[in-house]
Amino acid sequence: MAVQDIMPTWVGATAKQIARGVRRGDVSATQVLADHLDHVAKADADLAAFRTVRGGEAVTEAEKVDEQEDLGNLPLAGVPVAVKENTPVAGVPTWNGSAAVRTPVAEADHEVVRRLRGAGAVILGVTRMPELGLWGVTDDGTAVTRNPWDLGRTPGGSSGGAAAAVAAGLVPIAHGNDGLGSIRIPAACCGLVGLKPGRGVVPCQLGAEDWFGLTEHGMLATTVADAAVGFQVLAGRAQEKLVPPQRLRVGVSLRSPVRGVSPDAPNRDAVAAAGRLLAAAGHDAVPADPVYPTALGLQGIATWFAAAAADVRAAGIDRRDLQPRSRRHVTFGDWAWRRGYVREADRAAWRERSIGFFADHSVDLLLTPALASAPPPAASWSARSWRANMLVNIRYAPYAAPWNIAGLPALVVPVGRRPDGLPLAVQLIGPPGSELLLLGVAGQFEMAAPWPRHAPGYPRVGTGSPASA
Repeated sequence: MAVQDIMPTWVGATAKQIARGVRRGDVSATQVLADHLDHVAKADADLAAFRTVRGGEAVTEAEKVDEQEDLGNLPLAGVPVAVKENTPVAGVPTWNGSAAVRTPVAEADHEVVRRLRGAGAVILGVTRMPELGLWGVTDDGTAVTRNPWDLGRTPGGSSGGAAAAVAAGLVPIAHGNDGLGSIRIPAACCGLVGLKPGRGVVPCQLGAEDWFGLTEHGMLATTVADAAVGFQVLAGRAQEKLVPPQRLRVGVSLRSPVRGVSPDAPNRDAVAAAGRLLAAAGHDAVPADPVYPTALGLQGIATWFAAAAADVRAAGIDRRDLQPRSRRHVTFGDWAWRRGYVREADRAAWRERSIGFFADHSVDLLLTPALASAPPPAASWSARSWRANMLVNIRYAPYAAPWNIAGLPALVVPVGRRPDGLPLAVQLIGPPGSELLLLGVAGQFEMAAPWPRHAPGYPRVGTGSPASA
């Protein structure tokens, strides 16, 4: 029997349980951190979720939380949190997915990191991502990040390290960011709740131009309540309450944004199961297909290319140092920009059409698959060709990108499992300002059909202190 089975541990507790325990004096932030650092030391060798673990620095931060006299207004008091490695954390290099694009030690925290610290969180470390955040699989020349549900599968990308860390209980919640699905895709791969807020709700300030306005910061969590508190902290909206929504009309669509790519049977079954959950909660689920113009796919791909090129130019990176797949991507980005294929007017037109979709179909939200197929193998994709990476990304995860281009809030929530045991999920999209509504519906799913909070074999709540928090 493992030590954690007979000794109290805060590994596996939710963020809300930990914060409540620290505020009440049931446990110190230092002890919570020690539990998690011990777990990371044992488990992350198999997962490669973390780029850097801030052992000593994090202990100092936890001690400062314990020294505060009033913890009552800290929603994340003593909660160990991971930050994605493209987001500056003071005292740590900003890796951006590889040594080739690493920037020097950051002198100051990014605004979202500052808000996490201000809420009482302790930054345990920074999590791995693919180079420049370009890909839906996470690896580089030093490690392949693996999915705790199946070490032979990717946890997704680009917030792959964050998702692996949360799904394995290395941290209760983790920060990520999402330019074309980089929170929602890993959340779906790893059985987590992942929310991409709408445009401008959380300060972005990443790269050259926030990927032309496509990128948003968010959190990955094992419960809707943790996802909600994480969102509220990042958005500066801690006073707002999450309430169960009244009767809604939800559009349901299996239509893929990418021609020739369609959801497999398990993902179709997940949408059907979600429709039944909506009906059981008193909502109306009705067919409603968005019209994805062919030009939207071309615009999205051109913007994906050009965003990489803009980041490389702004950072002064020698593109010869990049991985071959990224180098080709940047080359196409320069070409797309020179040809005028990246236009704000096109993005604005799709945003207007997307907002109009809800009125045109008289629906409050849209339900789609989260993925089209199972997560790809965990492998050294960084050593493979650009074409191989493009095909695997587009074929397994086509559903997220349109909502970045539209700037609409979108959320992934677990719904059942694949025949091989991997988690399934669906995506919910709403009009501007609907983040709490999306979370409210996800909470109804969670109440009606609870999902495993962690991958099999990883920590569970119920041993020692967390169970009584």
